[in-house]
Amino acid sequence: MGKFKGVDFYAIDSFLSEEERLTRDSVRDFVEERIIPIIEDCYEKARFPEELVKPLADLGVLGASLPTEYGCAGLGSVAYGLVIQELERGDSGIRSFASVQGSLVMYPIYAFGSEEQKRKWLPALAKGDKIGCFGLTEPDFGSNPSGMMTRAKRTKNGWLLNGSKAWITNGTISDVAVVWAKTDENDKIRGFIVEKGTPGFTAPEIHRKHSLRASVTSELVFSDCEIPEENILPYSGGLKSPLMCLSQARYGISWGAIGAAMACYHTALEYATGRVQFDRPIAGFQLQQAKFADMITEITKAQLLSLQLGRLKEQDKATPAQVSMAKRNNVDMALQVARQCRTILGANGISGDYPIMRHANNLESVYTYEGTHDIHTLIIGAEVTGIQAFK
Repeated sequence: MGKFKGVDFYAIDSFLSEEERLTRDSVRDFVEERIIPIIEDCYEKARFPEELVKPLADLGVLGASLPTEYGCAGLGSVAYGLVIQELERGDSGIRSFASVQGSLVMYPIYAFGSEEQKRKWLPALAKGDKIGCFGLTEPDFGSNPSGMMTRAKRTKNGWLLNGSKAWITNGTISDVAVVWAKTDENDKIRGFIVEKGTPGFTAPEIHRKHSLRASVTSELVFSDCEIPEENILPYSGGLKSPLMCLSQARYGISWGAIGAAMACYHTALEYATGRVQFDRPIAGFQLQQAKFADMITEITKAQLLSLQLGRLKEQDKATPAQVSMAKRNNVDMALQVARQCRTILGANGISGDYPIMRHANNLESVYTYEGTHDIHTLIIGAEVTGIQAFK
């Protein structure tokens, strides 16, 4: 395939600052040079390319939106979104790694942690010296995290943690887990920093996945796992705390999905203009052109949605329902684009010589994690009607 030059039907680049474009382009070059050449092989072998962790850290993408005083890049929301877009153009698994590290591990330590916890963990996580994971989802409680069964009981030395978490990105390779549990203080949900090697803590990897195969997915199991008092996130409290973290991650996903869609669209367009059937490129047939018209329209709408959401975040005006709209729309869009692109390539669309089926399989997971499509539908519905439909 030819070098990727972007998908920009509405001159959206003109809305970006020079710094935002340069940031995106540096990550775009990294994806072209370091991720795309190896990612199909990683996906096929179900291997997370740990050798990319330090280069990604050196690029500044881990916790990129957090302040520079903690060793982070201090990017604005739109610049951060563009970083995530390019990473997912490479692969959803690589984006998941960076998203979890930044939005679900570093962000809660920054938002709810003590100054000592921030100084200890954030620079190490930004440098890739430490890897983190986020423990909220449980085997029986995904969309309803308030029903979690994991418990934290006070002891004379700190807290005793019992329970399990499921479908945890980075779990097995993590040095630290940010874990959410109900405490014996009126069932109040608190966040805990659980370090690798703590007795009673194990993180077995989940295998036999057909999606996100270039990503580590794990269980977290806690059996009388004693956590010292200094490892509780002191400013966490209630379900609102982990949901704030999810809102950060969902924002990034809205951009990441655009990257996956761009990769599929670019591949299909290049293929269709070079594939000759009935004495002409298949891109010259009306049915194929209709597909491209639909796809570029939906990609453009998604770009505008995430761009405006990013500007609202930069003004501290973005709402959770607005984040839900962008995540819901853009992931659904990307999945539909991937499926459509597969049809354009015919049988070649399932081949590992092209990235389309890999993206489509990955997006099946993205469609349901960080809030399923249906849950985001209800969040938006409750926002516009004022009526809660969850119960």
